[in-house]
Amino acid sequence: MATIANFLSKPPSSLPPKINALSSVFSSSLSFTKPRPLMMKLGTSRSTNSFTVKATAAPSKTKKAESDERVKHVHSIEEFDEALRTAKNKLVVVEFGASHSIHSKKIYPFMVDLSRQCSDVEFLLVMGDESEKTRELCQRENIDQVPHFSFYKNKEKIHEEEGIGPDELMGDVLYYGDNHSAVVQLHSGEDVERLIQDHKADNKLIVLDVGLKHCGPCVKVYPTVIKLSRQMTDTVVFARMNGDENDSCMKFLKEMDVVEVPTFLFIRDGEICGRYVGSGKGELIGEILRYQGVRVTY
Repeated sequence: MATIANFLSKPPSSLPPKINALSSVFSSSLSFTKPRPLMMKLGTSRSTNSFTVKATAAPSKTKKAESDERVKHVHSIEEFDEALRTAKNKLVVVEFGASHSIHSKKIYPFMVDLSRQCSDVEFLLVMGDESEKTRELCQRENIDQVPHFSFYKNKEKIHEEEGIGPDELMGDVLYYGDNHSAVVQLHSGEDVERLIQDHKADNKLIVLDVGLKHCGPCVKVYPTVIKLSRQMTDTVVFARMNGDENDSCMKFLKEMDVVEVPTFLFIRDGEICGRYVGSGKGELIGEILRYQGVRVTY
């Protein structure tokens, strides 16, 4: 397991090991993951090695109106920038695809389904080989593999992944776009103090999920956190903090001696009574039950 002292030199990874070192996200710029078999070069097809401009692979107008009306098809840099601007603080999920990519076609129907379920998230589709304008947009955004997913908030890119499947996409949307679940979103050390004070008297266990924006295991375990927060509302309060969100969050992590993520802090009666480091669903549930006084055997 890496420590804070040595993770400043490590770039972020979309698929890190079981526990990501905190400093793995502090590189000066986002780095792309090594291409996977599920991706294709944006500038290639089966018949040519050059970037060819093709007719759009989007569904017909009739089919679009019936099936993917919540996914906006973007055709230029101007449309793209305007979509990010109007979304404001909403999460914007962008799929960069191409008509020659089988995997772009396979993931797209799932994104359409996800768009219907997540009304507070904006979904965009950019077909890189549709025209010269979409090609320019992909070049500006440094897209050279498809399918490529980028995630934006307030016009800022907060995450990106290449060659992911439906489960990973859903996990990313839940992790970066969660605004309405029972999980309390914390943005500073002061937020943590207020949460602790609010639950000193009710004897509820507070489970604080501490992670980072670009931590693969943090994203992976978060759907479990959401599910548990709905099932344990009477006895447990679930909260989340991303340590790299701001200086206050990072200060809190250092004060709590959090050196690896995800770390779950268990708090009761104003005191930290334990912690679990890792992303195992079964282990997390077992630890929560243990700190609730339920005897757990492994």
